[in-house]
Amino acid sequence: MNVYLISLGCAKNLVDSENMLGKLIEKGCLTTDDPALAEIIIVNTCGFIESAIEESIDTILELAQYKKTGLCKRLIVAGCLVQRYKNRLIDTLSEVDVFLGTGSFDYIEEAIEKDIRFSFKDPEKVNLCSKYQNRVAGASPFSYIKISEGCNKKCTYCIIPKLRGRYRSRAIDDILSESRDFILQNKKELILVAQDTTCFGYDLKPETGLNILLKQLSSLSKDVWIRFLYGHPESINSKIIDTVSEQKNICSYFDIPVQHASDKILKLMGRKYNRADLLNLFKTIKDKVRDAVLRTTIIVGFPGETDEDFNILMNFVKEVEFDNLGVFIYSDSEDLVSHKLSGHIKKETAEKRYNILMESQAKIVEKQNIKHINNEYTVLIEESLNGYFSGRTYFQAPEVDGVTYIKNKNLDLGSFINVKIKDIDGYDLIGEVV
Repeated sequence: MNVYLISLGCAKNLVDSENMLGKLIEKGCLTTDDPALAEIIIVNTCGFIESAIEESIDTILELAQYKKTGLCKRLIVAGCLVQRYKNRLIDTLSEVDVFLGTGSFDYIEEAIEKDIRFSFKDPEKVNLCSKYQNRVAGASPFSYIKISEGCNKKCTYCIIPKLRGRYRSRAIDDILSESRDFILQNKKELILVAQDTTCFGYDLKPETGLNILLKQLSSLSKDVWIRFLYGHPESINSKIIDTVSEQKNICSYFDIPVQHASDKILKLMGRKYNRADLLNLFKTIKDKVRDAVLRTTIIVGFPGETDEDFNILMNFVKEVEFDNLGVFIYSDSEDLVSHKLSGHIKKETAEKRYNILMESQAKIVEKQNIKHINNEYTVLIEESLNGYFSGRTYFQAPEVDGVTYIKNKNLDLGSFINVKIKDIDGYDLIGEVV
C-alpha cells in the first residue's frame, strides 16, 4: 500500500511521524508525496494553539476529499489534537476512519489493518526505547533527536502535560544508538528536542544530566554539529553552559523560551523565575561562551498584561538583544488554567503588541546581522535554488531562523563550506565561498 503522511506542528511531532513511517515501511508499505496516489493517508496533528488547531482541521478536511477523488481507503488522524479533543472529533469528523492519541503511535500498524475507530493509550506507559526503532528520517542533512517525553511544569497557558504525561527521559544508550545510526546515514547535524531539554536525566537512575549526554554525543564524531532546542530558564545550569563552551562541535546556540519578562505576568503564567533571574542567566551565558547566540519565544496578550507589563517586556528584549526571537499571541481555551484568570486582552490589543515587538526585533536582528559582514563562518549546505545554494551557520537553527545564501554553481548538499558574509537580506545572510 502507498502511504501519504503529513506532519503538522513542532519538531517533536515530526519525530513521532518519522517513527510511524518507519514501522509502516518495515511492514512493506511504500511512501508517496502525492496524496491522490495513497491508499492510506495519515495526518499527525498539532493542538497546542488556536492557529495550529485550525490548520489541523483544515488539513484533515482537505485530505478527506481523496476518499472520493483519489485512492484513499483509510484516513488516520493522530497526535495532540486528537488527544486534546478526542470525543468531540470522533463525533464530528465522520470522514476520519481511525483516531490515534499521543500514546498510540505504536498502534499505527493495527490502524491500517484492523477495523478500529480509535486508540487512546496512556502516553506515560509508552516504551520510549521501542518508539525509536526503524525511524525514517527525511533527506535533509540534519535530524531531530527526541531525548524525553512529557513535562512536569505547570505553566497555566500550556496543555502539554495533559497531552503527553509527566516528564520521562530516554536512556542515554538509546539516544546514542539512534545518533550513531544517523551519523552512518551521513547526517551532519543532530538536534536535540524535548518539551524541556535542559531538564534531561534528573529522573533516570543513576541521575544524570544534559551536560553528560552532550559530551557523549560530541565524542561520536567531531565532524557533526550537536544542537539542543527548547531549554528552560529553570533547568539550564552552569554544567550545561560550560559543556557548550568546552566542546567545539556543540553549537553555541541557546534556545531558551522565556515567555515574558514582567514579574507579575511570569507569576500568572506559573513560571518560577523573574526578570532579574533571566538577565543574570543570559549574562552568564555570554560571559562563559564565546560567540554565544540567544534565541527565545515570547507570549503577548496574556490575561492581565497591562501596558506597563508590555513595556517591561519591550525594554527587556531591547536590553538582551536576542539574535533570534519568536512571538506568539496568547491562545485561550476553556481547558487551560489561564482561562480562569481575569483581565483577558482584546485581540486587537494583542495583535498591536505583537506587531510592535516584531518591528523592534527586526531592528535588533539587522543590527546583529550587520556584525557578521566580512566574517567567515562554516555553513552546512542544504538546498540548491536558482543559481544559489542555501545553508545554515551554527547560529541559524532550521525552520525557525534565517538562512545563508551562497552564489555558486557547484556545492555538495550536506557538506560544510567556509563562507565569508558579504551582505544581509532581512533575516538572511548572503556570502561567498572562501
